[in-house]
Amino acid sequence: MLAARRVAGDRVPVLAEREDLAVREDRVGIHPGDPILLSPDCRIDEVLSHYLCRSSFARLAQETKRNYTDDYCLFFDFLWGRGKWWSEASPDDLWDFEDWRTRSPRNPCRVGGARWNRGLAALARLYEWAVQREYVLANPVLMRTVTGRTGKVVLVPTARAKNARTSEVRWLTPRAFRRWVDVGLRGHGADGLPDSGWAGRLADRNAAFADLLFSSGVRLGEGASLLTLEVPRLHLEGGRYYAGRLARVVTKSRRARTFYASSVVVGEVEGYVESSRARAVRRAQAVGRYDGLPMRLVTHETGGRRRLLHWRDGDGVVGQTALAEATVDERMSLFIEGPAGPEPLWLWLNEAGLPLRPASWEGVFRTANERCEKVLAAVMGEPPFCTPHMARHSFALVMLVVLNHVMDRRMGLTPEERRDFRMLYGDPWRMVQDLLGHAQLETTKHIYLAPVADLQLRSLLADFRPADGPLSEGELTEVFARLARESEGIQDLDDQLVAR
Repeated sequence: MLAARRVAGDRVPVLAEREDLAVREDRVGIHPGDPILLSPDCRIDEVLSHYLCRSSFARLAQETKRNYTDDYCLFFDFLWGRGKWWSEASPDDLWDFEDWRTRSPRNPCRVGGARWNRGLAALARLYEWAVQREYVLANPVLMRTVTGRTGKVVLVPTARAKNARTSEVRWLTPRAFRRWVDVGLRGHGADGLPDSGWAGRLADRNAAFADLLFSSGVRLGEGASLLTLEVPRLHLEGGRYYAGRLARVVTKSRRARTFYASSVVVGEVEGYVESSRARAVRRAQAVGRYDGLPMRLVTHETGGRRRLLHWRDGDGVVGQTALAEATVDERMSLFIEGPAGPEPLWLWLNEAGLPLRPASWEGVFRTANERCEKVLAAVMGEPPFCTPHMARHSFALVMLVVLNHVMDRRMGLTPEERRDFRMLYGDPWRMVQDLLGHAQLETTKHIYLAPVADLQLRSLLADFRPADGPLSEGELTEVFARLARESEGIQDLDDQLVAR
């Protein structure tokens, strides 16, 4: 990584050098957050930097860029061990890398088909770009033609794995997820009661974020990038679900999308904002932590559906940013003037009162998994574990069960009426697809909802007779418990733990 030289005892030259570095980086198209790769001998390849900072790669989602960069580093290190630069790779090098990455006993960290295909997609993007601009003579990623889902002939990498499917996809039943939150994030013991020795911090923040993912199905990057002014507000007249809007620029599909969060979760988020978040902001203001930050202070908002944020920066420059177009980095620089000084608009803050980067949530979930394993291993065979994306998978499963109930039970539809309803509004599969923001229904059915992709759910619901009205919590628990018993990959609680 690049860093400015520090001059001992003299801050002015350091500041001037940093400003000069920022100007030079801006001139060549290097922006905050862009990856910079160093070879083992500490060289930077100009062509590779141009690709990372100024090609279509720079417009990918932040999480995708981070993952692809990791994949590039692995392959380039593999080539370096063979005495080759990245631009000297051959098809044989790629096939040897595929063997080492997925099958070789010499590699203690082999990966499955899905992870391999992700890295292959990253390499195909890079070398296709390099060939088009004649930086390399031939693409080491060999391609072949296949017929796609729509019947159109498309090119795919020859080395693409065929076993990349649902083996890495997991779900949690609602009660398993609740136990994971209570133990892993809130510090409860195996008995379900708060642990007096719990020393965790920001439990309300962490639990609210996890519950938001599980309740709404938003992706990690989408939920982690919310501003306080984008969070739904509880209304006096009540309601079970509240709608929010995800900005186009923070979604994976680059399309704006409405999400729905339960009233309980919206209340959790509001509680976090008014308690631990407010305390973190006050502490940061008291020690001057926001002083000198490159912030944009939002003065007012205009527009209806196209909301415009009007701001001024530390140099007095006045500007405006469409909320739907504000990138993650721009969002992290937005502040408002509070009673005691500037406050971040970024919803999720760390203990220092500064915006918590989306990637940091992975560590929060990992720590919670470790605590669940430690606390629950003695009372259940397989303690629940969760990742941010598993919360999204689980949301899809819950919604499919609930929507099938609404259509088949609460509405009392006959088979003929159900057919007419599907023609007008779509079936539950498509409703879940819309809630998740998937472009293809196949992604929803065969990856996110593989346990019930064969429509066994319909007969499962028919096996019991709930009372009229909404599906009760006990009836939902019964459905999910049976799904967990009969399907691979769904985590539920052991019977002995439920009885505690």
